[in-house]
Amino acid sequence: MFSERVFQIALLISVITHGVILLQNSNLSLFSLNKKAQNIEVRYLKNPPAPKVPPKPVIAKQEPFLKLPLKITAQKRTPPPFIDKENIFKSNKQRISSESIFNKPAFIKPDIIAIKKKITLPPIDMNKINNPSYISYYQIVREKIRRAAYQNYTHTDVGEVYLSFTVSNDGYLREVKLVEEKSSSSPYLKEIALRSIKDASPFPNFPKELDYPQLSFNVVISFEIE
Repeated sequence: MFSERVFQIALLISVITHGVILLQNSNLSLFSLNKKAQNIEVRYLKNPPAPKVPPKPVIAKQEPFLKLPLKITAQKRTPPPFIDKENIFKSNKQRISSESIFNKPAFIKPDIIAIKKKITLPPIDMNKINNPSYISYYQIVREKIRRAAYQNYTHTDVGEVYLSFTVSNDGYLREVKLVEEKSSSSPYLKEIALRSIKDASPFPNFPKELDYPQLSFNVVISFEIE
């Protein structure tokens, strides 16, 4: 009984002693831990940027140069003399000299000779016509006939053909007559003259000054070769 009583007293003293020690130590105090835990602030710090490392210089590999002599010399060698044993050049010279003589070609006369054709219409007699509108319209009609005759004339016959024709106020050809006694005897020129007047029509409409249903014209087509 006594030993147990002593053990309990010693245990109580030990507990009290340790309690006092714990209370005196602030780092181990329970109350101080709770107070400090309330005042803790969390802050996040950015990591400092990594320092830039300069790239390493690329060093080209140096390959050894070919070992060449300091001076390069070439020896001149003269070719051996050529001996024409088979007389090739002599035979060629004789052949060229015999073939070089030739006769000049004679000029061939061309079968086709360039022909310059000329088609004209005699000028208008101003003394017989006093209407300027009629004269201007008549010149337009004559020029169209001359162009058509120039395209149709392909032979070498020469001569003149007299024609009389009538044109309506809308420009269309009404009647064509060939004056035989004043025209050339060539049937080809007569045919070309009649065809040229038909190809030249229709002509322009009459101007306002020519207030007529139709007008008659006389024309002479001259075919020439220069």
